[in-house]
Amino acid sequence: MSAQVEADVHTISPEMPAMFDGVKLAAVATVLYVIVRSLNLKCPTVAPDITCQDTPLNRYLLKSCPVLTKEYIPPLLWGKSGHLQTALYGKMGRVKSPKPCGLRKYLPMQDGATATFDLFEPQGVHSTEDDITMVICPGIGNHSEKHYIRTFVDYSQKQGYRCSVLNHLGALPNLELTSPRMFTYGCTWEFSAMVGYIRRTFPQTQLIVVGFSLGGNIACKYLGENPANQERVLCCVSVCQGYSALRAQETFLQWDQCRRLYNFLMADNMKKIILSHRGSLFGMSSSKMEFADLSRLYTATSLMQIDDNIMRKFHGHNSLKEYYEKESCVHYIHNISVPLLLVNSSDDPLVHQSLLTIPRTLAEKKENVIFALTLHGGHLGFFEGAVLFPQPLSWMDKVIVNYANAICQWVKHRPPCLKEK
Repeated sequence: MSAQVEADVHTISPEMPAMFDGVKLAAVATVLYVIVRSLNLKCPTVAPDITCQDTPLNRYLLKSCPVLTKEYIPPLLWGKSGHLQTALYGKMGRVKSPKPCGLRKYLPMQDGATATFDLFEPQGVHSTEDDITMVICPGIGNHSEKHYIRTFVDYSQKQGYRCSVLNHLGALPNLELTSPRMFTYGCTWEFSAMVGYIRRTFPQTQLIVVGFSLGGNIACKYLGENPANQERVLCCVSVCQGYSALRAQETFLQWDQCRRLYNFLMADNMKKIILSHRGSLFGMSSSKMEFADLSRLYTATSLMQIDDNIMRKFHGHNSLKEYYEKESCVHYIHNISVPLLLVNSSDDPLVHQSLLTIPRTLAEKKENVIFALTLHGGHLGFFEGAVLFPQPLSWMDKVIVNYANAICQWVKHRPPCLKEK
């Protein structure tokens, strides 16, 4: 009996390692397949998809700004994943973040709030030798100290631009609110105050308006609210905004592209900002908030819940729908007559593809608009690089400055027959 068992053992044992090797091989193959699929390694790198009318200005811009028409090459191993581009931007901002030196300005508002912005002087002469100021509106809950803003400001300064960066009301750490109000999705009051200060202080300067994400909504809404707001504005650039909060809210509740998870994470960050100012927002006699709203804030798991219970009340909107309708630039952007560059990424996990019909349709109908849609880039990522390590400057930084340079040169040297166009 024992001899038979021993024989069976000798018969089976050579096959067992082979079977385990097969399982390991299958596991490795599965992991590699998942990695290739999730990182989109087989996806091609292509030039941005450009939508615009065929006009002398647009032809000149596309020729003078080759970064818009050349292939955008993200880092090979991870740059084709919109999630990793977005996560890296959110966590690190940029690879090597400079620290430009600026002067912080404080502007009292009519309702008792205090708007703040940082002013950075140019570090050289602009190519046109003109005085040009970039007025910059950062993304949600952001300010001038964020890495992506610092990198962009440093690059712009070296190209001869003065930079003025709005600090969203309530976003700066360790700076108390002076009224029971903070920034909202589309309130242009603080941005308008900053631009007004720049116009008064530098009467000879011309303006380049730049907005990132939520800041793009505010910048475009500001320009479209009143024709006077476009005076001395050479152009506007908006990157990664969603255009319509009302249409976006439905997509933010979907699990497609993990959008519901991003919604939760952004809501958690907004909660932290609001709670850091709870004394000002809920304790002042002029506050529109009730302590019941504070209780609902603690249990909120989405931006929509926070907007409905807190944000819409800062400006007295009766409903969430009214708040989103009134604060979205989609109702104002068609009033912009200065050159307008709208940039989005197809793999942006925060901006649903359905929202991109807004800028595409606008560019098809209005000759002053160019819509550039990249295949990769995530949300405010747009990192460039060869294999693993990204470059310090992003594709986004280069596009904005190159486009601005081209506009400045066009205004300076355009043919006399086109001066009035």
